[in-house]
Amino acid sequence: MTLLYTEVEEELRASVRGLLADRCPADAVLKRVESEAPYDMDLWKTLSREIGVAGLLVPEDYGGAGASAREVAVVLEELGRAVAPLPFFTSSVLATKALLNVGEEDLIQELASGETTAALAVSLAASPYRPLPETVTVTDEGLLNGEIRAVAGADVADVLLVPVGTALYQVDAENVRIDVLPSLDLTRPIATVAFSDTPGLALGRLDVRRVLNFGAGLLASEQLGVAEWCLGTTLAYIKERHQFARPVGSFQAIKHRMADLWLDVVRARAAARNAADLLAGDQAGSGDAETVQSRELAAAVAKSWCSEVALHVAEESVQLHGGIGMTWEHPVHLYLKRAKATEIALGTPGAHREAVAALVDLPAPV
Repeated sequence: MTLLYTEVEEELRASVRGLLADRCPADAVLKRVESEAPYDMDLWKTLSREIGVAGLLVPEDYGGAGASAREVAVVLEELGRAVAPLPFFTSSVLATKALLNVGEEDLIQELASGETTAALAVSLAASPYRPLPETVTVTDEGLLNGEIRAVAGADVADVLLVPVGTALYQVDAENVRIDVLPSLDLTRPIATVAFSDTPGLALGRLDVRRVLNFGAGLLASEQLGVAEWCLGTTLAYIKERHQFARPVGSFQAIKHRMADLWLDVVRARAAARNAADLLAGDQAGSGDAETVQSRELAAAVAKSWCSEVALHVAEESVQLHGGIGMTWEHPVHLYLKRAKATEIALGTPGAHREAVAALVDLPAPV
């Protein structure tokens, strides 16, 4: 196990970062989130075709890159740094992971190309440690009824993957009603998905808890990217901004705050990389009980720590930017909103800390 980035991972990072810098600058993101189509699907097609990000988790036999969670984590870091409005996490991580776990080959191949986009129909606030609400039922004829709220990526999905009990159903998005809801994170809209005698194809048994745990562990890498951007941008600003004929960053109080933020981000990188490394062995949900416990522990540690670090660094970034940090035109508010939204996504920090305590047999708090 190593927390260092490999040469291949750094090359992947450079390719993704270069494309995002060209096609997804801050002003373009701000303009897009004010429109009726926040997701940049043209950029998504380019990333999928030219770099192959959509199929990173997909084995080569199915038309994917045959990579692992480590490479996925690198892409998520870069997407977090750009708060890119793309369905990578919802389609290429959560939905693809669910399909790999049930062994569905045909749809996996379509997702790997990026031509088809899918969404796992669970609330973005769903926790790996609680059963999903039973809001959808299936008739004997295989028709789905009910609704699921706060589903991320549903509005741009061609296919919805719907967990019902222990089964996973495939539903064409054109057959359901999708109502986009107001969302704090403008770059990742959520929606209510409603089913009314909607035909569904049963794909097999799915342990959705393991999929959510896998997603939570990798979401920490996106949060790391958010924190790194906020830290770097704030550092550049306090070097240039002068007050009392001195750079703001030369004041001791600011130096101490920045040093503390830097330490937090370094620790976040270690936690996120550890989770990605251990989750790299969970391509198809395999492993003995001890291995699975190690992965769950790493994911819980990473998500709990990175959630709070990303939010704290984003809050400090807004404040240290002074008046300009409070304006809509400066992109830092997008990072603050992404940090807050991902803090409660796939398990709150508190829920993950409780899981850590249970996994390592710590006594319950009195």
